[in-house]
Amino acid sequence: MALIKPFECVRPNEKDAARVAALPYDVYNRQEAVCEVKREPLSFLKIDRAETQFDDSTDTYAPEVYAKAKELFEEALADKTFITDTDKTYYIYALTMDKRTQTGIVACASIDDYLNNVIKKHENTRADKEVDRITHVDTLSAQTGPIFLAYRADSVINDAVKKTKENKALYDFISPDGIRHQVWKMTDITLVENVRKAFEGIDSVYIADGHHRAASAVKVGLKRRRENPGYTGNEEFNYFLSVLFPDEELMILPYNRVVKDLNGYTQEEFLNKIKEKFDMAESDRQVSPDKKGTFGMYLGGKWYKLTAHKDIMSDDPVDGLDVAVLQDNLLAPVLGIGDPKTDKRIDFVGGIRGLSELEKRCREDCVVAFSMYATSIAELFAVADAGKLMPPKSTWFEPKLRSGLFIHRI
Repeated sequence: MALIKPFECVRPNEKDAARVAALPYDVYNRQEAVCEVKREPLSFLKIDRAETQFDDSTDTYAPEVYAKAKELFEEALADKTFITDTDKTYYIYALTMDKRTQTGIVACASIDDYLNNVIKKHENTRADKEVDRITHVDTLSAQTGPIFLAYRADSVINDAVKKTKENKALYDFISPDGIRHQVWKMTDITLVENVRKAFEGIDSVYIADGHHRAASAVKVGLKRRRENPGYTGNEEFNYFLSVLFPDEELMILPYNRVVKDLNGYTQEEFLNKIKEKFDMAESDRQVSPDKKGTFGMYLGGKWYKLTAHKDIMSDDPVDGLDVAVLQDNLLAPVLGIGDPKTDKRIDFVGGIRGLSELEKRCREDCVVAFSMYATSIAELFAVADAGKLMPPKSTWFEPKLRSGLFIHRI
């Protein structure tokens, strides 16, 4: 059973919500973050990335940066940029991109469910990437970036969401990237209880995106437990901020690959090597794969469609992923890319950027590009259920959840 609880939400006032809402902290480099905060001084990014308040001589991870983040947060509470809802409830968060809407429930998930694998992962996390968010959450005593969770759709939860969306939205705005954001508060206590009980009947919840944020929140919770040996389990530090989406509403975009050289092969030699494992057909247009086991390839100003031979496909939840088929049968053995996480010769391009971005990269700094068929949410669930890990850069979720719309104080 999953413990998904309602919570007291700190959130922006209705007037300022559109200006406060910010993309996740890790989609920007430092200079981009500085520019974004200059563009929008109310952006929550100034709290998420408080190094934007210092010149470049200050280290991104210096103690004074986190102290500044806390100061800015407390100022925003004091001047009523942020308000605190004192009733514990759920919120509904709908994001619409290209006329397609996905709707999730904003709530708090249990760190014990994370530790006991009720909340399942499909990625490893790196300790060095966790330290920053651990320090940020611990210094603010607040979680500011929700974890993107997924679950198998449930009719009771669907009904509660539908009824709540019949009310007037708290927020309804379009962000600069064209995404519509709508938020409702679940004010019917019967619906709140229905949702809580329905989640108790769900065996598994899955991290779709935000593995490092989740790991960081859990480690802060464990630190607080050590500091409070008499803890009961009901304290807010035992839970982390999440938005939970039913599987039927989620769409994963492909995560495409670009490679800087042909590992010493001529173009003709490379094409011949590909034919050992893939059928290949030249195309007069961009190739966006339309089914599993197919890949687009851009090389020498031409597009090709590659179809994996049946004998290299697998029923294994990891080995059967298209990203694994390409890695194991072409990228590693032919192009010599043994570890895509560390090899500087490969780069990854989110599907949101389109196929023209692959052509552009091949004109600038790469030689060959591969367009992928997107991993499905069912495949993600299967990998996590098997206790396995996805290859690097297997999934790209869009649109991104905004930070600053919902804050959970611990």
